[in-house]
Amino acid sequence: MDCCGHGHAFAHQPPIWSGAAISVGAMLAGGGAKPGSTAAAKSADAASAALDVLRKSISVDVHSHGGHTGITSKAPPNGDLAKAMRAGSLSVACLADVPDWPVLGRSVAGALAAIRTPEPGELYRYHLDRLAWIDELVAAHGVRRALNAADLEMAHQAGEPAIIADVEGLDFLDGKLERLEEAHARGTRHVQLVHYTPNDIGDFQTGAVTHHGLTEFGAEVIRACHRLGLICDVAHATEDMAKQAVKLATRPLLLSHTAVVGSRAMGPTPLAPRQVSPDHARAIAETGGAVGVWHFFASLDKYVDGLKEMADIVGVDHVSIGTDQFDARGCVEDYEKWVHLVAAMLRGGFTAAEAGKIAGGNYLRIFRAAVG
Repeated sequence: MDCCGHGHAFAHQPPIWSGAAISVGAMLAGGGAKPGSTAAAKSADAASAALDVLRKSISVDVHSHGGHTGITSKAPPNGDLAKAMRAGSLSVACLADVPDWPVLGRSVAGALAAIRTPEPGELYRYHLDRLAWIDELVAAHGVRRALNAADLEMAHQAGEPAIIADVEGLDFLDGKLERLEEAHARGTRHVQLVHYTPNDIGDFQTGAVTHHGLTEFGAEVIRACHRLGLICDVAHATEDMAKQAVKLATRPLLLSHTAVVGSRAMGPTPLAPRQVSPDHARAIAETGGAVGVWHFFASLDKYVDGLKEMADIVGVDHVSIGTDQFDARGCVEDYEKWVHLVAAMLRGGFTAAEAGKIAGGNYLRIFRAAVG
């Protein structure tokens, strides 16, 4: 098997855009509007406008685990992701392998945390297993793997769903920079520096401060990301670590999934320690990068409010959608809702051009600059 190949299982499947009529019908059915009513007409217009945005723009979920049968589940590779992406007209999902998953557990409040110290080599072995999972997904289950911007453009023009292989937390490196090179050679193009397990790269938001930001090894990792052609994602990093990364970065940075601290759109939430301050968000934007907003809102309209909160701080050119989709929690619990989210953005006051930027254009700019 060519581990970086695109596979052929999708060749005879209908293009993503063939779901357009179904999406419009689903939106009308979900909205409770009677056929022929003014509300139904407005819903149809919103759906049509959203689909037009998705035809013209490459849309990207900048942080995903592929749903409840995805890469963080125990399910074998399957066609669920491709099917849902087609149904919602989502072009690209950044599919995140989580190397420290074997040592994570949930607190009483439901927050994830490392509950034990990993065995030597354990996280690296699990990471390699997940890379093999992605290889099989691409080979046989209807998605392309994008290795550069041209791949994204070709997949979108063909109406075929694509993934960008992502790693959430470089805990598997164990101080060995060659493992980052290996991940790149295996098709990874997007990496997040820290997650929930202490590592030798830097401090994370929900853990004890031990490094006072970014370590020298962490600086070497960022330089290697730029050299190899990897998006460098500082989600989960402390504000100090993120700002130190900003000073070092020579490519745009991404902070893939969060919300504004004290977000009114989210309200009280156990995820508050993972929210970011305006200064934290602006630092990422100053690199030419973007801040992704997750989907942990009570409704799509509230999600749009959360996107507006971030846009008010960093500007529309520096906001992305990073749902963090991995189970039924969140308002985009399935990618069939993607077109509905874009319609909600248009309904909520974003222009078509702005919606296109947030839904994928901003990430594509970063991807081109970082990966090529």
